[in-house]
Amino acid sequence: MLTRESMRADIAAMIHEDPDEIGGEDNLMDLGLDSMRAMKLLTRWNETGLGLDFSEFAERLTLDAWWSIVNRYQSAQR
Repeated sequence: MLTRESMRADIAAMIHEDPDEIGGEDNLMDLGLDSMRAMKLLTRWNETGLGLDFSEFAERLTLDAWWSIVNRYQSAQR
């Protein structure tokens, strides 16, 4: 199961930043997360069985928005 903080840590590792430097409303692309890295993250997160759709993530490029999407998927699985 993903958490908001585990997602923050994964994103931070992908862009070589400290997790504390990533705010909930920061634009992840502005922080250096390109589409290839985003796809790698979604692939990793999909290994938990969520079946996340990249197009949803591409529309909303903040940790808060991404957590909202993941939380919705995880809630639907319960």
